[in-house]
Amino acid sequence: IYIRPSQEVQSAYAERVRFRARRQEQYRELRDKPCVTKDGQPIDLMINAGLIIDLPHIDDTGSSGIGLFRTELQFMVGQSLPRTSEQLALYRSVLDAAGDKPVTFRTLDIGGDKALPYMDTIVEENPALGWRAIRLGLDRPGLLRGQIRALLRAASGRYLRVMFPMISQVDEFDQAKLVIERELTYLRQHGHTLPERVDVGTMVEVPALLYQMDELLKRVDFISVGSNDLFQFLFAVDRGNSRVTDRFDTLSAPILRALRDIAKKANAAGKSVSLCGEMASQPLGALALIALGYRSLSLSATAHGPVKALILDLDAKKAEAMIMPLLDAPAGSVSIRSKLMEFAEAEGLSL
Repeated sequence: IYIRPSQEVQSAYAERVRFRARRQEQYRELRDKPCVTKDGQPIDLMINAGLIIDLPHIDDTGSSGIGLFRTELQFMVGQSLPRTSEQLALYRSVLDAAGDKPVTFRTLDIGGDKALPYMDTIVEENPALGWRAIRLGLDRPGLLRGQIRALLRAASGRYLRVMFPMISQVDEFDQAKLVIERELTYLRQHGHTLPERVDVGTMVEVPALLYQMDELLKRVDFISVGSNDLFQFLFAVDRGNSRVTDRFDTLSAPILRALRDIAKKANAAGKSVSLCGEMASQPLGALALIALGYRSLSLSATAHGPVKALILDLDAKKAEAMIMPLLDAPAGSVSIRSKLMEFAEAEGLSL
């Protein structure tokens, strides 16, 4: 049975469609504007990507580059392990599409819930905490070495940024970086043109790293916070479990204090710090991050316009002055999310 919507419902729907169209046009007009806050703080807005089809978004959004390229997607969509030549072709295409804009390649983050159809499945009681990401890569050095070699060759004469996922202790980073150094030596000995520059960093998503930041920052060229995993590990919640994810607020004091401390230490050490989780794709989350000292965010292409619109109207210093005292208040005594929303409304920021 077809029930025709009332005229009122049709009018409301049509108005929502027109509103979205106007907003999208506004975002397109913002594409080529410098991403600078109202008080003059430049913010690098980058996109998350993982496949060839994502590359046009670099120009479509006017982004500063790719802050997170998920290399595992190429491995997950195929029916067999990609050959080094296939990896090389993809990475070269990504760098070509980015031009002079930086690309941060995250090495394979497979295992756990990211099973490959052509690899034996390892049954684990807690796969998110198990044999995955850099743990798998260090135990299967041939796999990691082949990927690193493809990345280094693809970046011949160019700038390359490589980031390791799921680092839990600085020794793991040292081992992973040694793979890069050995591959550079191999390529040099065999007459290959090396990248002009290679920066090596790590994801900060395991809480143990919060207590190794001083040692880590002496070793890395940059860090990028993976807020999705950091959030679930800090609160011991499975972010795919709807029964528990709504019990904890990503804009509450515990997570924001951790994010503040990461940014503070990285900035003091002169190392670039970004955030590439879902939090950056939400205007209210982006507002909090900028207030905490983050000046580089990597987000979904669709979120680029709304977040940039907020940034252009934001007074970053005023936001910082608002949020910092809230973090020093007893946890749970005030809703930081509510205060951020009140601030946004008072400042005329679009959420």
